[in-house]
Amino acid sequence: MGKKKIITKTDETEAPASETVVLATKKSAKKQVINGIAFVSISYNNTTICITDSSGGVIAWSSAGSMGFKGSKKSTPYAANMVAKDVFEKAKKYNLANIKIIIKGVGPGRESAIRGLAGTGLNILSIQDKTPIAHNGVRNKKPRRV
Repeated sequence: MGKKKIITKTDETEAPASETVVLATKKSAKKQVINGIAFVSISYNNTTICITDSSGGVIAWSSAGSMGFKGSKKSTPYAANMVAKDVFEKAKKYNLANIKIIIKGVGPGRESAIRGLAGTGLNILSIQDKTPIAHNGVRNKKPRRV
């Protein structure tokens, strides 16, 4: 039923040792971020929080959907609070101390996301609201006739 291949073992003890040294140097090379920016995006369907350094490089992110909330539970204030705590746990590795919050969107978890970030012990420098507001933008849909 086909040819069988015979694999001969060679001396493999040296190769993994060099790989572990490379991995150890990568872990020690993590940058320290003191000041960060938290971009909080809230909609009627989901809540996402992304923490970046001052130059815009992403440190940590989380969303209600990625945490396991499904359907209408993603838009709850409880889910927004849990997302804030989760993203803080991910950003804790970088010794984050100060944070600016930029919030965008309208939804039920808006206040809860800010309270969740404030409850983590981070020093909040400022809170900005950058919710997009249309100034007579696109035309509305025609009204439905029933």
